[in-house]
Amino acid sequence: MKEWSAELLRSVLDAAPEGIVICEAEGDQPVVYVNSAFEYLTGHAAADLLGRNLRHLQGDDREQDARYRLQQAIERGDSCQVLLRNYRKNGGVFWVDIHLQPVRDGAGRVTHFIGYHRDASDRPRTAMKALTGLPTWMREDRLTTLATRPYFEELLKRDWALAQREMRQLGLAIFDVDSLGAYNDTYGRAGGDACIRRTASLIAASFRRGSDLLGRWDGGGIAVLAHGASDDKLADYARVLAQRVQDQQVHHPRSRAKFVTVSVGVASCLPMRDQPVTLLVNAAEAALRQAKSQGRNRVAIAAKGDYTA
Repeated sequence: MKEWSAELLRSVLDAAPEGIVICEAEGDQPVVYVNSAFEYLTGHAAADLLGRNLRHLQGDDREQDARYRLQQAIERGDSCQVLLRNYRKNGGVFWVDIHLQPVRDGAGRVTHFIGYHRDASDRPRTAMKALTGLPTWMREDRLTTLATRPYFEELLKRDWALAQREMRQLGLAIFDVDSLGAYNDTYGRAGGDACIRRTASLIAASFRRGSDLLGRWDGGGIAVLAHGASDDKLADYARVLAQRVQDQQVHHPRSRAKFVTVSVGVASCLPMRDQPVTLLVNAAEAALRQAKSQGRNRVAIAAKGDYTA
């Protein structure tokens, strides 16, 4: 093996079926080598990756426990294995199983880290199914293809418990189509279903972080759970989406705006130990009722008194 050339070793690494990355241990851990499998996995050419820290592959989705554990291992100079959400160059989300190994010089000093990356996109879906044990038809809402309310609530309980342990803020926004009953009376149930489906698609397309959870709530309601979002930030984004719904100019003759609109209730909190998840749900629903009572087609933020179990 002493006679092996650098070119031969590079050929071996490039031929590996899993993604391999080598980063420097010092500074910002810049990438010094990626193999062809990693380029294919991420959609990034080597030129896009060399000299940069791989954190940019998580985009804005930084609130992941796996990222913290990975950074801790790097600081200690240890090996570790994590399951991380990443984003391809085209914006598509994927999960990657990462095995990190330190490389030491003759004096025992860590000079580089080698990461072995394997596509694990099927593992979270398998874990989700195991989480509740619900059959497919009970997990996916047929009309919107979002999570059903029972399934969404199970996922919400899971994320609430994680947020309590990790001291991470959670935001919940509930969008609801205004005057849906009157719309159904005018255009029939099929027309109302089409309206819900169109609105749900617009909202779902606007929440693309891997950590975002979306589900069908009640009737024309769509619930969104956003990690690390304050109520002000989530409310500002909800106002943008509410305007987009109205800008579709779907005619609604019995609405004050003359077009389909939505009202939104927003709540956000840092879950404390022993606090039930109903604290957040009740606050978001109270804010939604406030938005409706104030004339619809608006966003309301939960008041301090709305956070009751």
